[in-house]
This record gives sequence, C-alpha cells and structure tokens, in this order.
Amino acid sequence: MKRVSNLQQMIRASLLIALGLILPYLFHGIKDAGSIFLPIHIPILIGAFVLEPYYALCVGVLTPLLSHIFTGMPPFPFVYIMIFELASYGLFISMFYNKFKMGIYPSLISGMILGRLVNILGNFVLLHIIMSKPFKLGLVVSGLFFKGLPGILMQIILIPIIVYAVQKSLKSNTANY
Repeated sequence: MKRVSNLQQMIRASLLIALGLILPYLFHGIKDAGSIFLPIHIPILIGAFVLEPYYALCVGVLTPLLSHIFTGMPPFPFVYIMIFELASYGLFISMFYNKFKMGIYPSLISGMILGRLVNILGNFVLLHIIMSKPFKLGLVVSGLFFKGLPGILMQIILIPIIVYAVQKSLKSNTANY
C-alpha cells in the first residue's frame, strides 16, 4: 500500500510541477504580471495541501528551478531565493495542515508569512552578504507584500476553494477503487 501512496504522491507532484511551469508562462506576456499575480505560487500552495511534506517541498524546489532552466524566469540569481521561498511554502503548509492538523486558512496564512520571511532572509544573504550590495528591507517588503497583493488576495480566496475541490475529487476517486 505504501508504494501506491508514493506513486500517487509522485504523480500529483509531477502534475503540479507541470502546472507551475505553464501558469507563469501564460502570465509573463503581460508586464510585471508574474510579480503581481504570483502564478508560480499557486501549484505549490495547492500541493502543500494534497501532498506529504517531502513531496510538497520537492515541488517547491523543482518548480522554480525547472522554470528558470526552461524560460529564464525567475531570473538568476533570484531563482535561488524563490527556490527557498517556494520550498518553505510547500514544507510549512503541508506540515501545518497534514501533520499538525491545523485548519486550511491558518496553515495557508502561516505558511505564506514564513515563506516570505525566508524570502527576506534570502534577499539579505544574497544582496548584502554575497553580492556586497545594500539591502533595503523596505524595498524587499514592498515587493513581497504590496506589489504582490493582488496575487496574495487571489491565493487566500482561491486556494482553499481549489484545495477543497481537489480533495473532494481525490476522495471520490479513491472510493471508486
């Protein structure tokens, strides 16, 4: 039974990674749409609810990495920050929801905050320590919380609805076997 579960997790993760490559591609034709609507976040956030923490973490790592390889987005060197941020979303939300049995909204919002804190730390390390450039906390926070506000609101509204629908579908499909 464990093998089937791992296979199901891998299939779900693969589909979410594919979605994570397609969605941003659709948005990047519009100037700044990626940083405003955060389309690469959507599959990772969904995955965090329907995957075990290890697989959710893998989706968070592989999606921005593969997107960078195939499309150049997110750009180098900030792709590394996004890898840590999205991996954090996957890991934290999956742990909160699937392991600690927190509700969908507390898991989502806590994970989104922690992932953004990881992003801030990553920007500090990259800009200030590695590149010896000035780190402007206000600029980073503004980009994460204000420029991306439409995407954040969209995630808070749509992710629980999508997750509920996916979970309902998965339960009905599992019951048929």
